[in-house]
Amino acid sequence: MCRMYLFKIFLKNLEKNDYICLMEQILGRYIPEKAVLVCFEMIKHYKVHLKIVNERRTRHGDYRLLPDGQHQITVNAGSNKYRFLITLIHEIAHLVAFQRFGRQIKPHGQEWKYTFQQLMLPFIRPEIFPAQLLQVVARHFKNPTASSDIDVHLSVALKKYDQQHDKNYIFELPLGSIFRN
Repeated sequence: MCRMYLFKIFLKNLEKNDYICLMEQILGRYIPEKAVLVCFEMIKHYKVHLKIVNERRTRHGDYRLLPDGQHQITVNAGSNKYRFLITLIHEIAHLVAFQRFGRQIKPHGQEWKYTFQQLMLPFIRPEIFPAQLLQVVARHFKNPTASSDIDVHLSVALKKYDQQHDKNYIFELPLGSIFRN
């Protein structure tokens, strides 16, 4: 029998408090501890189906309104806790902005930026982000970009917390480096 099917049966048979504890434990593996409860409440409130997926090169996450009306957010499992948190809130901001302002808005337009800023406010605290990263995050959210990778300062600051350090930015390469396919 499919493991996902068995997991869904298992979840249905859990008591409500056990279910909440399990979901908080799962979220706690991916985001900073002090952010878990607020994120869990957002996920419940907006009825988000959160999928944690294998690493994708082209994006950190995405939001989709499924044909059945369910809200699905996917986030890369390989992200560090801080990038995962920012990505999760980024995607929830799409959902909230579309609900508040209608689906005709630009995906990363002014309505989305405002919504993203408002949703991130409870997280821009020293209990959640380390001091050096907090400064960069606070600066970024004065005018958030469509991707954390567009903001070079934020991208470099977040990279310091990645598990794998096998990727380099072009400005990190020694002068005269040769590229190979």
